[in-house]
Amino acid sequence: MDRVPNVTRDDLAAAVRNPLAFIAARWTPQPRTVQRSALSALVMSVIIVGTGGAVRLTGSGLGCPTWPKCTDESLTTTSEMGFHGVIEFGNRLLTYVLCAAVGWAIIAARSEKPYRRSLTRLGWAQFWVVMGNAILGGIVVLVGLNPYTVAAHFLLSTALIAVATVMWQRTREGDAAPRPLTGKSVQQLVWVLVAVSVLLIAVGTVVTGAGPHAGDSSEVPRMPLDWETVSKAHAVLAWIVVTLTFALWFVLKAVDAPEGPLARTRDLFLILLAQGAVGYIQYFTDLPEILVGAHMVGSCLVWIGTLRVLLALRERPREDTPVPGPATEAALTRA
Repeated sequence: MDRVPNVTRDDLAAAVRNPLAFIAARWTPQPRTVQRSALSALVMSVIIVGTGGAVRLTGSGLGCPTWPKCTDESLTTTSEMGFHGVIEFGNRLLTYVLCAAVGWAIIAARSEKPYRRSLTRLGWAQFWVVMGNAILGGIVVLVGLNPYTVAAHFLLSTALIAVATVMWQRTREGDAAPRPLTGKSVQQLVWVLVAVSVLLIAVGTVVTGAGPHAGDSSEVPRMPLDWETVSKAHAVLAWIVVTLTFALWFVLKAVDAPEGPLARTRDLFLILLAQGAVGYIQYFTDLPEILVGAHMVGSCLVWIGTLRVLLALRERPREDTPVPGPATEAALTRA
């Protein structure tokens, strides 16, 4: 067993000044550890959407009627607040779990050798999006679940999932210049698919904002739109996304594309079929809460699947030459 090095006063001072550099100088994670850390952040970003949906669908959106405290007198939920208070406060606590997952991803990325600045920046981008969405979640409560702020809250969560997906992909590839695996026409088709998917998700938040699940049992204002019309527009966009995905798969087969883009397109198509089935069932069964929640999580999976198709269109091999970074420089300074 290796001898544990003594920690000097200078070491403690360095840890206080820059804890990430201090850890990076003493720990080198395996590539699989970095990949798992990025995946954990992505999984938690989806889970927090699911639990946020549970808050709304159980009518617990104002279970904690204020923010950042749960009540004016208490930081946590009280027994008088009952089931709704527990659900809302529990979702708030999960934000800390999400922060821990993102923090682990940042530490692992910063400690990887050679140092990859682009990977660390993706981790920090997730952190700031989480912080921004936490503040926006507080605003949602303070304005009484205004549907426009609720929609913005979900869209910012979608942005978090996008960054987390990109970071997860980047942990499994290098920092060399990307090499396209398909032609320009295929890339343009995929970008159209991404754009329509973004529009699909955005219109989905409008469906939610105009629909019956307001998030609280009290009188909560809804978007002044006809819910049936918006739902049909959402369905049309969903069919466009399905058609684009089906067409993309045939194009990739026709041009004899590599297995990566084909597999990711096939995965997306299967996710879309499952999501569409849930969407139609919930529509014709008067929106049961469990199916609405599943549809929200499915929206996240559709978005991840779409981004994975986009990211599969190129490869980024690892560079042979190590790139020195802050951790390396800190070790040299200590020597």
